[in-house]
Amino acid sequence: MGAHYDVYGDQEGADDNASGVAGLLELARLLAKEKLDYRIDFVAYTLEEPPFFRTEKMGSYVHANYLKENSITVKGMICLEMIGYYKDEANTQTCPIKEMSAIYGNRANFITVVQNEKSGNFGSKIENLMKKQKLIPTVSFKGSSLVTGVDFSDHLNYWNLNYPAVMITNTSFYRNKNYHTNKDSLETLNINKMSAVIQQLYITIKEL
Repeated sequence: MGAHYDVYGDQEGADDNASGVAGLLELARLLAKEKLDYRIDFVAYTLEEPPFFRTEKMGSYVHANYLKENSITVKGMICLEMIGYYKDEANTQTCPIKEMSAIYGNRANFITVVQNEKSGNFGSKIENLMKKQKLIPTVSFKGSSLVTGVDFSDHLNYWNLNYPAVMITNTSFYRNKNYHTNKDSLETLNINKMSAVIQQLYITIKEL
């Protein structure tokens, strides 16, 4: 499970991606008390943001490549990328393809499990277990990098090395217009809904 802690420019980066790091730390705290049948590595990455994005300097590339070079078996990777920004009002959510609005609606009140063909059975299990909890509306999107944003975070490097991975996200710039600006501040986040996402993941990982 991973989240990037670097920020684009000189700003707080509350949603992108302090929210993900907070989720990572809280899940580590909660799951440390559990007896699980498998090991979890909690990894905080640097150099996710430009100009290092999509380069081998990304912290997640270094980590994923280490796993590959050492033939370490991985059940799956969960990337936490922007999980703090929500709005219940109409017309606060956009989609990369206009027709998708009929499926996902126009209210920025849900969390998304982003997958591709490499997410496989792991991705389906994460999706189904998160939806089962019903603590916050949860949707899934499965697509390729042809859809802008599908591979815009650290899960990209695990996909590229053929590991199952998912991104848990509020859809980033498709709803949060503060993205990569100095307006991305703590006051804009919905902590209660962010907590619901973390709780859903906590239960999901226990049941996985």
